[in-house]
Amino acid sequence: MSLLFSAHEIFEMAEEIERNGAKFYRKTAENVADPSSKKLLLEFASMEDEHLKTFSAMKSALSGKAKESPTFDPNNEASLYLAALADTRVFFKKDVDTKSLEGIFKAALLAEKDSIVFYTGMNDLIPEALGKDKLAAIIKEEMTHIRLLSDKLLALKKKSSK
Repeated sequence: MSLLFSAHEIFEMAEEIERNGAKFYRKTAENVADPSSKKLLLEFASMEDEHLKTFSAMKSALSGKAKESPTFDPNNEASLYLAALADTRVFFKKDVDTKSLEGIFKAALLAEKDSIVFYTGMNDLIPEALGKDKLAAIIKEEMTHIRLLSDKLLALKKKSSK
């Protein structure tokens, strides 16, 4: 039996990924001694918080079948499966070099890319009638973080090569 997911379920997972991202940035900020670097990581945590609000609003805007699970799932296994993936695949289970901001940014970039890969993979699991078009909006939001992190990483590399 294959599982299909509604846009609502995907947005719930997106929210969990963003919560995990905020935790990731706050935790790494605790391990950074440089005040400006700490501030920057906390700003990224705040961006994840804003992302969470965005996804929450998008989920709230869903109507009709986009909120309904297309799979008979009396034990809520599909949601548990999605939550487990969100908890383990994107912002956790990564070896992060917390001794350098460059290492932290590289890990964050990898996590953001993993989230996009995950959402792209979910594309085949959401039928058109259940809000498949909403997935493109999630990916677009995640790409914003990649651009920001890439810019910061490039600036760090330029600064260290001087």
